[in-house]
Amino acid sequence: MRIFNKNLRLQDITIMYFTALAALMVILVASYQAPNNAVEVSSLKPNPSRLLPPLPMPFRVPLDPRGELQLAWNVSYTNQEIYMELRVAELRHGVVLGMSDRGELTNADLLVLWDSGTQSYFGDAWSDSKGHVSLDSQQDYDLIEAKQKAEGYYLLFKRPFSTCDPRDYVIEEGTVHIIYGFLDKPLASLEKLNLSEIRTGVQRVLMLRPDTPPPTLPPDVQMLDVVAPNVSMPNQETTYWCYIHNLPENLPKNHIVMYESVITPGNEAIVHHIEVFECSPDIPAVPGYSGSCDDKMKPKKLNFCRHVLAAWAMGAEAFYYPPDAGLAMGGPGSSRFLRLEVHYHNPLLISGRRDSSGIRLYYTPSLRRYDAGIMELGLVYTPVMAIPPKQHTFYLSGYCTSKCTQTALPSGGIYVFASQLHTHLAGRGVRTILVRGGKELEVVQEDQHFSTHYQTIRVLRKMVNILPGGFGIMEEMCVNYIHYYPRTQLELCKSHVDQGYLQKYFSFINRFHGNDQCVCGEVSVTEQFSQLEWDEFTGEVLDSLFNTAPISMHCNQSTASLFPGDWDKQPIPAVTSVLKKPQYTCKRGTLRTN
Repeated sequence: MRIFNKNLRLQDITIMYFTALAALMVILVASYQAPNNAVEVSSLKPNPSRLLPPLPMPFRVPLDPRGELQLAWNVSYTNQEIYMELRVAELRHGVVLGMSDRGELTNADLLVLWDSGTQSYFGDAWSDSKGHVSLDSQQDYDLIEAKQKAEGYYLLFKRPFSTCDPRDYVIEEGTVHIIYGFLDKPLASLEKLNLSEIRTGVQRVLMLRPDTPPPTLPPDVQMLDVVAPNVSMPNQETTYWCYIHNLPENLPKNHIVMYESVITPGNEAIVHHIEVFECSPDIPAVPGYSGSCDDKMKPKKLNFCRHVLAAWAMGAEAFYYPPDAGLAMGGPGSSRFLRLEVHYHNPLLISGRRDSSGIRLYYTPSLRRYDAGIMELGLVYTPVMAIPPKQHTFYLSGYCTSKCTQTALPSGGIYVFASQLHTHLAGRGVRTILVRGGKELEVVQEDQHFSTHYQTIRVLRKMVNILPGGFGIMEEMCVNYIHYYPRTQLELCKSHVDQGYLQKYFSFINRFHGNDQCVCGEVSVTEQFSQLEWDEFTGEVLDSLFNTAPISMHCNQSTASLFPGDWDKQPIPAVTSVLKKPQYTCKRGTLRTN
């Protein structure tokens, strides 16, 4: 077969060649056209009609350990929108920012800035169950400005709390898991991006903050810095550093009215959280110490420094006490020894870094009307309250009964103005509910995206083995530290299942599985749990026990002793009326309660 006609001229061949080349160029150009719905960044024009938030933005947090990404934001409750500003210190070929339920890269709500090699684009996107990214058909991130400045590349954008898009994350009260990633090469198409193939990370923030202005500090306020003494941070991922700070001798009673973090410049992305504890006044002297909190050689008296004075986590702002109350420091019945605890998160194993971060206390000798107090609610730290293995979801409840509150609290009650939820690694959601007369009245605090890695004061996984309750990080706890006034002697109001009924459970389950050689009561509770044959029935019976069996109450005074009374085998408080879960009608920008 003859392919070319022998009479075909060179001119004809040349025309055919350039026609084919032109067709190829059309195909290539089409593949680099702006994706549907995405914004071409270079064509973005300033729009004076857009409402910009007040600057500077009040809330900000570094996202990555190197400090290459910083997120700042402001909240408009009127418009139900969040304005966000992302600073990229050195922009390569793009950046990814997003939110997901627990910080996963899969099934995440994303915004992506990327370049195709010739143009830069900004768009709302999402990832599937394998991390593949697609542009969202509904664009809910509104790009306001994109600008290169001396400190880096800035993106200013906004997004509603709720978008009515099933692929989007609903921004609500509680912890928000922010995910981020860096693009180191151009993308011909966003659909070619898989988050598992780029450098990524996660940060946790509290996005919805109170919009009330801070109270004015008194004119005689003084400052006290409780800071680490020029610590050389270890080049390991996680370090808890403890330091004993001595207050002046014979310090008269003052009121702490505010505190804030003091972070050594350059360490903002490594100092994860900080706490200040007051030592027990029953310990006359606490030896000086500066070292790892996990050091087995540290002075044992540090274990008696557990009364929380201040707590801060990355991204938290200053904490103010109400105008009528302050936290007592100094004076009779107090300790002059404070324990500072700083958590360094150093995943890049940076070495040679010095740090003097801590907490700055603002206090006044002009005492306010009320002493503020901190009360511990929830579950007693005990292996009696355990989570069975292989559980996707398991609920545990701790109680502060009316018998205890009527015994320990004033007849006029107390005013709770802040709280701090706390669990260990298994905790996924926590809430505290106020019940009166058997009726649930209100949710004091709730966080359904809880993370043990981000626990700050809020102003108002499947397991193979049994997970016991306890103090250790590999054990579990469920606690709410509430801040209130006026202060009472009630330091702790918590519960656990009655141990006699738990022993009946062990005996029943062993007999059910044909094991008549029960060692119930002869070995520790933890050992008894570990010896059980765990199946669905064993877990269901334990869940039923925790929800029906009598409880032992710990209604403790500040001296750690119980208030007078009978606190064993107490009935679980009856709740006859529960709060209805709000039914939301989705309207873009807000969630309306029916």
